Amino acid sequence: MTKDAPLVQIRNLEKYFPQKVAWAVDDDVNGVRRALTRKKASVRAVDDVTLDIVEGETLGLVGESGCGKSTLGRTVLRLLDPTAGTLKFADRDITRLDQKALRPIRREMQMIFQDPYASLNPRMTVGTALSEPIEIHALAKSPRAAQERVAELLNKVGLSPDAIGKYPHEFSGGQRQRVGIARALAVQPRFIVCDEPISALDVSIQAQIVNLLQDLQQEDNLTYLFISHDLKIVQHICNRVAVMYLGKIVELAPAKKLYSAPKHPYTQALLSAVPLPDPKLKRKRIILEGDVPSPMNPPAGCPFHPRCPVKDKPKECFDTLPELRELASGHVAACHVAE
Repeated sequence: MTKDAPLVQIRNLEKYFPQKVAWAVDDDVNGVRRALTRKKASVRAVDDVTLDIVEGETLGLVGESGCGKSTLGRTVLRLLDPTAGTLKFADRDITRLDQKALRPIRREMQMIFQDPYASLNPRMTVGTALSEPIEIHALAKSPRAAQERVAELLNKVGLSPDAIGKYPHEFSGGQRQRVGIARALAVQPRFIVCDEPISALDVSIQAQIVNLLQDLQQEDNLTYLFISHDLKIVQHICNRVAVMYLGKIVELAPAKKLYSAPKHPYTQALLSAVPLPDPKLKRKRIILEGDVPSPMNPPAGCPFHPRCPVKDKPKECFDTLPELRELASGHVAACHVAE
């Protein structure tokens, strides 16, 4: 890996899910014979995404439910195979590697899942769940060394070593998520995708998990892709933020710039919904009309134009797909009217 190269490089990444839609009637030239055929379409979950993730940073990924955030995270880790585009990790192209070639690289790329109730095997004790990746990657010289490593991991995430013999149902949601974090750390990764790691937790526990993630990042020089719909948490934890809409990145900027001066109308609408801590402060609320278009049949031109609150939109919004362009230093947006 060269000195200035990002740890993760995503170029023109696409992930489409083929779908079969309703039967259609086809006529021949004379209109005499009629045949039934089944049309095919694809859900464009991730559509031409290009991103760099720098080592040691936390890149936030935000957007409405169903915009493709989790699919992007899973595709970056090759839990899903990309439809098109390239993925590089530590300057190595992993786009088309088979499972055997990916295995040693998976040590360096891990994931913290959204639901701590579903991501742990209910038939495995915590000790077994944490020692399994250590054994698979031969990271301990003996069973005793593996158990010592498990106890170290539990202590690192704020759990007692007594938890080794317990099952997931014996823990609270916050404790289960700590176990999930410990499992991700077990193989000493460099890059972790945090897929909405606090959305299933009580508000009182969320701050604890966020602080834990920040402490671990400093201790182990971790790099995060932090996926969330909670814009206040993203502002707190992330260095840069990417905004996603209908499978595309529509804005990318340092967190402070994005929150103080959002450029894209969609980002402005999202931020207008964030509650203000001081009831005396007022913010103009931007209400988006209509529903998110179908990812199987996105609109022509800008994908956001059917819901865009900007008045007197230029013709380009309706027939030309906007490209990400730099509007300020390090601040890019895909919008024809943003300045």
